[in-house]
Amino acid sequence: MVVEIVEVGPRDGLQNEAVVVSTDLKIEFVRLLAAAGARRIEVTSFVRPDRVPQLADAEAVLAGLHLPDVTTSALVLNEHGLRRAHAAGVDEVNLVVVASDTFSARNQGTGTAGAMATAGRLAGRAKDAGIRVTLTIGAAFGCPFEGEVDPGRVLDLAARAHAVDADEVCLADTIGVATPGRVSTLVRAVREVTSLPVRCHFHNTRNSGYANAYAALAAGAVALDASSGGIGGCPFAPRATGNIATEDLAWALHRDGHRTGMDIPALLRATALVERTLGRRTPALLARTDPFPTPKATTQQ
Repeated sequence: MVVEIVEVGPRDGLQNEAVVVSTDLKIEFVRLLAAAGARRIEVTSFVRPDRVPQLADAEAVLAGLHLPDVTTSALVLNEHGLRRAHAAGVDEVNLVVVASDTFSARNQGTGTAGAMATAGRLAGRAKDAGIRVTLTIGAAFGCPFEGEVDPGRVLDLAARAHAVDADEVCLADTIGVATPGRVSTLVRAVREVTSLPVRCHFHNTRNSGYANAYAALAAGAVALDASSGGIGGCPFAPRATGNIATEDLAWALHRDGHRTGMDIPALLRATALVERTLGRRTPALLARTDPFPTPKATTQQ
């Protein structure tokens, strides 16, 4: 089975770090990920620099990238952000609608209905400009302010993705409260209300992220988000922690016979750059051991 991994480290990974990474290092990070086989990379976000200063150099990062075989993506929340993204030449925009009103208001300044209306307008303009659109449903499995999220709200948003001309629906476990059973149930239900491809975004906050990824694939998801080193989180969600790690996910998938197009040693080089830049170990585990089987062990078999 071929599994598409969407690399989100340069955006969702770096946005929650206290360290503001230089533009040159961000460009090098993206290039290393591309060299490791990443073909869809969420490079940055076009949001207010005062809200997310770590990504204030979005235009400069994209200007420094010339990767014809890579689809570059960016998070966009409003018309101004879309205009910036279009001018910068992104291939794809990620439009987020949070499934709970309180979190939506804190994240985007409007409730879920208002965010969905905005997403509809943005999607139409993006498609007119030849830009691919992903509709991400944030806090799809739980909200840090309201608690449990009614799956019916998620299904309603997913069903409306066709109407806004999205190319893909992404279910995001923004605060890491999903479990495999809930993932399986929701992904299957979403597939019943839309024929669009389903992608999933998991955080490993409570150590269920990788099990959730496998459950999503078994239920029919075709793409998974992951972040090099397992870094990341949402600046507007209390105690948010990192994404599932690209190298750990790819290793497990490869071990089970799936194909991702990723090169594990090359992914580890990307994570090494992140660790040097941030001055600490990342949550990912593969770099702390060896990507079994090692070449020597393979030769002996």
